[in-house]
Amino acid sequence: MAGLALAMFVGLFAFGQQIVGYSDPHGKVQLALLATFAFGLLVGYRASA
Repeated sequence: MAGLALAMFVGLFAFGQQIVGYSDPHGKVQLALLATFAFGLLVGYRASA
């Protein structure tokens, strides 16, 4: 499951503008994706520990 989540994150982070078609001239959508992924890692780590 972690591998799938990582693959989806990388795909959206790198190719999200082409796949989904959003406009992100200032990088705010990529920042939100990065923050969401980081918080998900933190919560997942704390839940398993």
